[in-house]
Amino acid sequence: MRIQAAVALLGALYLAACSSTSAIDVLSVPVPSQEVTNSVRPSAPAEVAKANIAAAEEAPQDDLAAALVPPAEVAPPAAAAAAVVKPAVAAPAAKDIEHQVIRHRFKDAKPINFGRVQPHHYAVHGVDVSRWQGEINWPRLRAHGANFAYIKATDGGDHLDPMFKKNWRGAHEAGLKRGAYHFFYWCRTAGEQADWFIRNVPKVEGALPPVIDVEYNGESRCKVRLSRKRILEKMKVFMDKLEAHYGQRPIIYTAPDFYADNLEGEFLDYPFWLRAVAKHPSKVYPGRKWVFWQYSGSGLSQGVNEKIDLNVFNGSPKEWRDWLSGSTVVARR
Repeated sequence: MRIQAAVALLGALYLAACSSTSAIDVLSVPVPSQEVTNSVRPSAPAEVAKANIAAAEEAPQDDLAAALVPPAEVAPPAAAAAAVVKPAVAAPAAKDIEHQVIRHRFKDAKPINFGRVQPHHYAVHGVDVSRWQGEINWPRLRAHGANFAYIKATDGGDHLDPMFKKNWRGAHEAGLKRGAYHFFYWCRTAGEQADWFIRNVPKVEGALPPVIDVEYNGESRCKVRLSRKRILEKMKVFMDKLEAHYGQRPIIYTAPDFYADNLEGEFLDYPFWLRAVAKHPSKVYPGRKWVFWQYSGSGLSQGVNEKIDLNVFNGSPKEWRDWLSGSTVVARR
């Protein structure tokens, strides 16, 4: 009888463990897209070990209150842009900390001297992620200074990032402001891609504006090179459908070469998220207003074992809050 009782107990524990996994995580997921996105791919084992060591050099800080940026903390450089958020006094529940700015403590495997205006001059830091970051400890990433996260959702008209749903939920539960981005595939119609994004990305109150990621991809199966006119037309169709559905004007993410060929002087009334990992955006995209700057693809942080893309918001904590509330539409240069 004792043996039978022990077997029964073990069986009950096993069933309980299985039932603790949510249905959304045990469902099969689409085959990962072969497209390359701006979110960095996994590092070699030696690089991962270095990243873990570097992140472990700093004591973990789970007390968010100690990391909050006080009201008078760093205003952005004069050359920077506009947006918004609210510093807090004590560490509240996750649902109450979305607007609180945490000091960033990120490191970089390949640090760059950007000159007079450095990323640390900006108060509001965040990340963008995809399946390449693997399992993320979102509370630890938040405590390390991630105030927002853009999460890879879709590319083309039939690929969903297999980690999107888990990352979407995890970022929110940890108190980050979250948004989703779509990697645009030039061999698919814009309408199909917009419908696919809308089908997979929930419309939820408080989410950041959706992002269209437009860039060249040498590893893509799509080898066509469209004219500038056709590129702009396809982007506009996609962005119009997203704006009509989500009620937010999409943000345009791009890289220097694609921008120079297709976007310079275009979409002046749209917010931009600019990749500039060697120079400040004002040098790479002269005259362009921007909301987010992706300054590194080799970031190191607690909560993530792989390298991660690092970004800043172009404004002070107050401007972050204002931008989130919709009172500020476009950032300064």
